Amino acid sequence: MPEQAPSASRHIRFEADDKPPLPLTAGLGLQFAVLAIAGVVLTPAIVVRAAGGTDSYLTWAVFAAAAISGISTILQAVRFGRIGAGYVLLMGTSGAFIAVCVTALTDGGPGLLASLVVASSLFQYLLAAKLSLFRRLLTPTVAGTVVMLIAVTVMPLIFDMVTASPEGSAAASAPLSALAAMGVIVVIALKARGSLRLWAPVIGIVAGSIVAALFGLYDFDRVTKAGWIGLPDGGWPGFDFSFGAEFWGLLPAFIFVTLIGAVETIGDSVAIQRVSWRRPRAVDYRAVQGAVAADGTGNLLSGLAGTVPNTTYSTSISITELTGVAARRVGVAIGISFIVMAFVPKLLALVLAVPDAVVAAYVTVLLALLFVVGMKIVIADATDYRRGLIAGFSFWIGVGFQNNQIFPEYLSDFAGGFLQNGMTAGGLTAIVLTLFDEVTRARPQRLRCDLAASALPQVRVFAGRFADRNGWSRAMSDRLDAVAEEALLTLIDAERPAGAGQGRTLRLTASKQDGGAVLEFVAAASGENIEDRLAVLDAHSVERPVERDLSLRVLQHHAASVNHQQYHEVDIVTVHVDVPDPRG
Repeated sequence: MPEQAPSASRHIRFEADDKPPLPLTAGLGLQFAVLAIAGVVLTPAIVVRAAGGTDSYLTWAVFAAAAISGISTILQAVRFGRIGAGYVLLMGTSGAFIAVCVTALTDGGPGLLASLVVASSLFQYLLAAKLSLFRRLLTPTVAGTVVMLIAVTVMPLIFDMVTASPEGSAAASAPLSALAAMGVIVVIALKARGSLRLWAPVIGIVAGSIVAALFGLYDFDRVTKAGWIGLPDGGWPGFDFSFGAEFWGLLPAFIFVTLIGAVETIGDSVAIQRVSWRRPRAVDYRAVQGAVAADGTGNLLSGLAGTVPNTTYSTSISITELTGVAARRVGVAIGISFIVMAFVPKLLALVLAVPDAVVAAYVTVLLALLFVVGMKIVIADATDYRRGLIAGFSFWIGVGFQNNQIFPEYLSDFAGGFLQNGMTAGGLTAIVLTLFDEVTRARPQRLRCDLAASALPQVRVFAGRFADRNGWSRAMSDRLDAVAEEALLTLIDAERPAGAGQGRTLRLTASKQDGGAVLEFVAAASGENIEDRLAVLDAHSVERPVERDLSLRVLQHHAASVNHQQYHEVDIVTVHVDVPDPRG
């Protein structure tokens, strides 16, 4: 893939290291915070309302969510030690946690929720430190399946809220309010261009609230009674240290969602690096690790405060591309704006006064998009029938358990209801099937060497030995020899001028699949951990560009298929080689 022009496609006004004027920084920070505050506040609001929580806990959960979103956004921007990406990554409450958080509040109250969030957040630190170890466990197929199941587990709660009109109001009040909000959001999202599309959720919520106000559903009393500055009436809910059956039954579901959220953070941290510089740069793996660690810190703080966990918002990338401002100072300004808003009860009350039906309409659109994101991840990764089977089977297993349709007389009470959560059942099924597929496959053979012509003898010997181990004929051995030589020379020729003079390492993997051979050539800068790089690319596989326009004459002659992928400094050539027919 030829290198992009230095600035042809990058209209960046201020790069990450730049220092824009203070008025511009403060103005953009406030604008972005206003854009996101509705989502930050509404997620804990819908969790507490769906679980039947008290109003005092609701005000505390919203206050804590806004403040911690601000703190974690600042951490992402300034990069404190190994925590933080060093880029503008807006942090906010995660809709993916709605189902498990509602269950935790229903089963054990705020104390159980706090304990579960703290416990599950620790796994994000482990993931940040050992990304490569999770590569085979948290495959895109597993992640995409769990993301789709998130929508499945939450939507029944949301549909109840959309259609249920409050007592004493007109029967059509809630449905009409929800329809107005949903219609406006969808129309703007489909037809608007530029910055207006980013405001679709806010405009839709306002439209739905206006309709609700006509039916007397908007809680104006909450707004008028709220003070301008101060702390919430409700206090810290504390922890539940009993660690009973409810804790252990819900912990796997919290871990699943937490790790899937971390995978999304990996993708966002890669994408924000791509749009924050005028000239294309190699992905900074330390920034990716820092982003995941900051995400974990945000969740840890959320648990300590007793509110809903948070995650990165992908709108950070859209906003940065739209404005051309990627300066870290803007991230700090966004965080400060969130913290200030947390201490303005009247502002939070404006959002909390939004009726349940309107909130549910907003979440419906959010979950619909989330389901499609999961579907895209699965489709991009399910390149063979094995992964497709894992995704499809695991998804429907999750749906079955979520609706208590799979041997309920035997499994509904298993391990304290461990499998009644669709995400847990489906995610666990996907992981077990993925591990089974990996364990039962023939162990791949690997070779590491310098990416240079001098490594050709090593590569040819490696290919010959691999053919001998599998008992293949001389014709197959010659075919692998030709493919290995051509792929090596192709990668050497494809080195970009930016990489000239820098050492490059080749990792060659050979495995037997479907009776043939699969050779994967991965080239990266010397000193890089190739496994960690691949883990980052796997998490961001939906947007990994593919390049096929290369001179692969010998490869195309001897191979069933050839795929050459390039992502900044990492080159991946995957070659499928069929065993030749002995009959000629």
